Amino acid sequence: MATASARHILVSDEALCSELKDKINAGELSFEEAARENSSCPSGASGGDLGRFSEGQMVPEFDKVVFNDEVGVVHGPVQTQFGYHLLEITERS
Repeated sequence: MATASARHILVSDEALCSELKDKINAGELSFEEAARENSSCPSGASGGDLGRFSEGQMVPEFDKVVFNDEVGVVHGPVQTQFGYHLLEITERS
């Protein structure tokens, strides 16, 4: 079964999500800083780190990105029932 490690930032607003992605990609803000300062998920305190998980443990929209898209790149905004996410896949096997 596929497993991955990822981190994410969860916000309620798509525009903020896009703005954070632009700042991260421009090097103005690290992913960890953006997560600590903006994420409404408790994982924000640890820079958005979600640890290791298997396919099917997260919501489908999340799994689709984590188990199919490029590792080491900031993806999003990804909308789920929780809000808008930026995702960075740190490892996948």
